[in-house]
Amino acid sequence: MISLIATVLNEGESIHRLMESIQEQTLPPDEIVIVDGGSRDETVAILRGYRRQLPLRVLVEPGCGISAGRNRAIAAAQGEIIAVTDAGVRLNADWLERITAPLLADRGLDVVGGFFRAAPRTAFEAALGAATLPLVDEIDPAAFLPSSRSIAFRKAASEAVGGYPEWLDYCEDLIFDLRLRAAGRRFAFARQAVVHFQPRPSLRQFYRQYFLYARGDGKARLWSKRHLIRYSTYLLAVPLIFLLGWLVEPGLWLLYGLGGVLHLQRPYRRLPVVMRALPKPSAAAWLGCFALLPLIRLVGDFAKMLGYPLGWRWRRRHSPPDWWLI
Repeated sequence: MISLIATVLNEGESIHRLMESIQEQTLPPDEIVIVDGGSRDETVAILRGYRRQLPLRVLVEPGCGISAGRNRAIAAAQGEIIAVTDAGVRLNADWLERITAPLLADRGLDVVGGFFRAAPRTAFEAALGAATLPLVDEIDPAAFLPSSRSIAFRKAASEAVGGYPEWLDYCEDLIFDLRLRAAGRRFAFARQAVVHFQPRPSLRQFYRQYFLYARGDGKARLWSKRHLIRYSTYLLAVPLIFLLGWLVEPGLWLLYGLGGVLHLQRPYRRLPVVMRALPKPSAAAWLGCFALLPLIRLVGDFAKMLGYPLGWRWRRRHSPPDWWLI
């Protein structure tokens, strides 16, 4: 039995996209469990309207965060295999079939990570998708930590590691993955199990997203070396190169250009792939994306630099358990 779960909150404008794509699945789920965290819009009413076409249960849990919502959905689910996705996405018609096939074929497998692609509507969203999302050929299946917008696992594996960490509001799916790996659970990567989602539509919303991601990193003590490199680059290397260029050799400022090329080579490589999702992108859209990529990278880096220490401060005050000890 396969259970499909998701959590939602105020998704009235986007929930139809998810539900319609569930209806189109080549392998229909045996049941669907969706936990609503207390939506103040029409989300719950819309979901309940789908109960006539789908084996759907809607659990309304006001104030329930995303981790707690997923854990409640998993506990309520009857299936041995749990497939997880998010509100606001659109599933490929064969997503559920492809993401569960390895688990059905191999009883010794515990987790399957699917893939995700940007579904931009504007040039800005295309640039953001290129700046932040890997292409499938960039994925190392042996090290890939799947997002919980596209993952399937055995219910017993989730229960063995205590489910999603309810003390964490962002990056909770990474901690879930890391706990499963630390417990020795076997992973597989289903590159053709694809979901599509819309990147943030504005620079302000993108900043807030990455600020909160970095704050979650700090709370969970994730990626400390990566953040240290970022601080060292912007707070030490950049000022030092400027000072040496001014006092010794202005030619040293060319290092800024080299650093920019290295920092942006992947986003520019991804851009033609992401732009295919836009209907007939104009020359102005292409130029806009090229111009936006450096700005998006800078905003994302500074959002992370500001969010990470706030996560550390929260951690010092609340002393949550280290993820590998949970």
